[in-house]
Amino acid sequence: MRPKKTRLIKCAPGERCFKPLCKPLNKAGGVYLSMDEFEAMRLACLEKLKQVDAAKLMNISRPTFSRILTSAQQKIADGLVNIKAIRIEGGCCKITGRVKK
Repeated sequence: MRPKKTRLIKCAPGERCFKPLCKPLNKAGGVYLSMDEFEAMRLACLEKLKQVDAAKLMNISRPTFSRILTSAQQKIADGLVNIKAIRIEGGCCKITGRVKK
């Protein structure tokens, strides 16, 4: 298997776990969102960037960005619909603190 290319992210999330109020964390189950999935969601959904532009900022190809975004969307939907905690951790990332042009 080919090694993953290091993905660039602007900053780490302030909170790393979001849990439902109606369930204790040990009974809520959970989904794990990687840092690059979090960054893909931020760029595509919050910043409203086109996938090709967001992929350049993360130093990855557009198809890879699309796969990461789709994975993140499925995990977040699972967490929301099935009342699970959403944890953000891991991934092959480098925090830049700035946007790469």
